[in-house]
Amino acid sequence: MDFLKINGAHGEGGGQIIRSAIALSCITKQAIHLENIRKNRKIPGLKPQHLTAITLLQKIANAKVVGANLGSTELKFIPGNLEDLDLEADVGTAGSIPLILQVLIPVVAVSRKKLNLKIKGGTDVLWSPTIDYTQHVLREAYSRMGIKFSFELCKRGYYPKGGGKINLQINPSNVNSIIFSKRKTNNIKLICSFSKLLREEIESKVNEIVKKLDVANFIVDVEIKSEEALDSGASLLIYSVDDNSIIGLDGLYNKKTHNFDLDLDKFIEGYSIDDNLADMIVVPASLGNGKTIFQVKEITKHLETNLFVTSKITGCKYGIGKTSYGYEVIIEGISNSSIK
Repeated sequence: MDFLKINGAHGEGGGQIIRSAIALSCITKQAIHLENIRKNRKIPGLKPQHLTAITLLQKIANAKVVGANLGSTELKFIPGNLEDLDLEADVGTAGSIPLILQVLIPVVAVSRKKLNLKIKGGTDVLWSPTIDYTQHVLREAYSRMGIKFSFELCKRGYYPKGGGKINLQINPSNVNSIIFSKRKTNNIKLICSFSKLLREEIESKVNEIVKKLDVANFIVDVEIKSEEALDSGASLLIYSVDDNSIIGLDGLYNKKTHNFDLDLDKFIEGYSIDDNLADMIVVPASLGNGKTIFQVKEITKHLETNLFVTSKITGCKYGIGKTSYGYEVIIEGISNSSIK
């Protein structure tokens, strides 16, 4: 077996390498050998959400897997042929559903298969996009790139119990390249969901955020909703969409500081896409039919790592250039015809 070896300690050395590597392994049919998995983390190795993603892809791609154990720092993944499937999964903790979707959606859609999935876990947890970000920001970007998915949010899940549930549908897709440029709109949407917290407290914090956005000349459409979950918690998403740009910022309510953990300046100064979205479009961009172009304020470790791993597996080319705003990233896709 001819394995492509990937050092999991490269760059940011976290879960992003795992997600990108196994997704692209399934799409390109390239067997991979991941070493030093999450070596740079306080607790190295595979976590429950990584194992859920690996197990699901193992079923979808009829893959052979060695080393898929909790805490494992080494993994061999040998993909087979993908099938249309109806599946159910439970992360068993408040492990991130959105991070698992980041893996599944490109694999199934780009491979032109269908998946119906009922999955339980965390919908709004630390170190992960929120489920609202996935619904309103990622889905918009993927739709423009030709990737079709939708889901029904049945229940929110916060840390520590999780218990969130979504019903996901992914459809066969053809990937397009996409060019982003400077944001033109000043119309934005703010969505806040909370559970087992005082509405007055949440509304007060949202109003503080809205005032800052008003000062920055944004017109804000606000939606605040109480949605029952097993644990107390709240999540907030701010996003803008126009023909040129898709910019989102999300965060969770910190019950110790009684504030939402948000860097508002990142949104206010946003140019074409946000840092998280930049990470998420690298994999489909590498498989597009031309050049995908976007601008970011800085090249994060996550983005740098993702570009490196993706180019190593797919053979796509990428370039990074300095601009007056920050950096422009160009990814030249290998096109669908190169998928085995």
